[in-house]
Amino acid sequence: MADVKVNVRPNGPLIIEGPITLLDAEGQEFKLESERIVLCRCGQSSKKPFCDATHRTCGFESTVSATA
Repeated sequence: MADVKVNVRPNGPLIIEGPITLLDAEGQEFKLESERIVLCRCGQSSKKPFCDATHRTCGFESTVSATA
């Protein structure tokens, strides 16, 4: 199985790298141009589910840390 890496950026998006399939709520597949996508976490992107960097100006704050 191929490795997929998900990176939660402080006050920013989810960066996913690796071979993935992204589906919408109806099961339709998004056409992905690479094995690296950036998904919105702030909910304000005009390109949902993809990030358009609106988190930088809308006041979004979220820092997630892995715990042992």
